Amino acid sequence: MTNAMLQTNDTNTLATLAIRLLVAIEMSLKNWRLVMSPEGGARNRVRTVEAGNYLELEKAVAEARERFKLPPQTPVVFCYEAGRDGFYPYRRLTEVGHEVWVIDSASIEVSRRQKQAKSDGIDGDKLAELMQRKARGEKKALRLVRVPTLEVEDERLLPRDREIILHDIGRLRNQVESILFTQGYRGVPKTAAALKAWAAERGELTPQLRERLGREIERLALLEAQLQKVEKAMALKARQEHSTDIAAVAGALMRLCGIGLIGAWVLSSEVFGWRQFRNRREAGAVLGLAPTPYSSGQDVREQGISKAGNRRARAMLVELAWLWLRYQPGSALSQWFTARFGGGGGKRMRRIGIVALARRQAAALWRYADQGVVPEGATLKKGAAA
Repeated sequence: MTNAMLQTNDTNTLATLAIRLLVAIEMSLKNWRLVMSPEGGARNRVRTVEAGNYLELEKAVAEARERFKLPPQTPVVFCYEAGRDGFYPYRRLTEVGHEVWVIDSASIEVSRRQKQAKSDGIDGDKLAELMQRKARGEKKALRLVRVPTLEVEDERLLPRDREIILHDIGRLRNQVESILFTQGYRGVPKTAAALKAWAAERGELTPQLRERLGREIERLALLEAQLQKVEKAMALKARQEHSTDIAAVAGALMRLCGIGLIGAWVLSSEVFGWRQFRNRREAGAVLGLAPTPYSSGQDVREQGISKAGNRRARAMLVELAWLWLRYQPGSALSQWFTARFGGGGGKRMRRIGIVALARRQAAALWRYADQGVVPEGATLKKGAAA
């Protein structure tokens, strides 16, 4: 064999190894639909495996390599939409050396010409098509989700658990008020202990109503105890010197007047404790506080904020913006709000202004959490080191 033939064979082998096998996974509760094709290929191989069965998944990938005549060492790229399965498939597949793209389903482009038909087959084919476009270098074909580490995901459970408990407490309180409202009782207590004492003083309550009320009070007392337990755990982690990065950032945010335990934990666990930003625009975009202008010909208007980011952090920032005006009146942010929206315009303008303040506050808090730069004119709590 001549040297030219050897060089040609080596070039073909390198070209084959450079090709990746793209696998789009359309996940459902019972089955996963796999749409597989080599990078740059025109034909797809479709297989269905049991949901969560990674042995079947690897077997289907091996069969696809043989079908497309790819070497056994051909790298594989998996892609799936972030959803109920969370990030466990990402961690499971990356542990064995595969590349995984987790995408935001809301970023998948759709045609506006007609009503959209939807099925697992259509969604899988569309995802495979977008994978091919991204593999060819089209960066905006798919929007990848920033996957948190297992430790970060674990730290986010505390404030999210508190959110769920608060929702259940509100539902129970409304239910108790509705039951008693039908009997003519108004202004009943809110806490379980106060409700129990209130019911004990009402001898006119019917037997079934008293039993029903007792069961609801027991559920409410359990939820209140769980809420206190979660908040104590959050406070303990924030006070620990050698804790996680999220707890450290939460402790730093709590040093600012106007930011308490809950606000600091939500902002830290959702955004500032583990996400990295290059500028303030990226911080505003991930929070959904970026503006969305509409400009077409002579039609120019603002459509408000995008609301495309983290809803928990965005809602908390708006709440903290009101507290910032109260507890940081001498800061540059508060003075900007007063000069821009404090001279009139009514409640509507103040509500618009508070969202604008939240966007500016997000940038200031990002600099403070990332670089230690205290917002201009802001005051720290007594005993807190700058």
